[in-house]
Amino acid sequence: MVQKPITAELIGTRLIVWDPAEGVALYRMGFFGKPVGIPKPKPEQDFKAPLMLDLMEAIYLLDRKIIRILDAHNGKLVGRKKILQLANGTYKQFDLGYAAYEDLRNKGLIVTPGIRFGSDFAIYEHGPGIDHAPFIVTVKRQEDTMGPFEVVLAGRLATTVRKQFTIAVPKRHRESDYLVFKWFKA
Repeated sequence: MVQKPITAELIGTRLIVWDPAEGVALYRMGFFGKPVGIPKPKPEQDFKAPLMLDLMEAIYLLDRKIIRILDAHNGKLVGRKKILQLANGTYKQFDLGYAAYEDLRNKGLIVTPGIRFGSDFAIYEHGPGIDHAPFIVTVKRQEDTMGPFEVVLAGRLATTVRKQFTIAVPKRHRESDYLVFKWFKA
């Protein structure tokens, strides 16, 4: 049985799933989005609030035909090209970040924004409210370099929040490479 896509409405650079039942279903499908006004929703919680998605999640879900996107101003369908255009204007090096996001999601991991940890992503094995994110991920190009101070800063931050610092290096047309740092006391 093919499920009808969930409707999300594009407002600026955010997408809103207005129907709470659809929002709950989408959230439970892989912890996509954030329920508006609920800072730490429990996985089993039936929230009665709209669900807000970011552009990265939108492209991932749109590519898999899980959502359809309507323009809030005119009610017309919005395609991938328009969402990609918005994403490239909103995020620095969006294509690079999206490649890592998609690879991590395809590996069955839960990927959330990592801004509060000073990284691009926080990675969960099971999901927020179930386990803590064991990894924070910073996305870099293969030709990027990190100086010793940047590595130490990232490592200290990761250690402070009890996470493993990871660098994702997306490759063209294949899975990303990952460098996971393990810190130890001398």
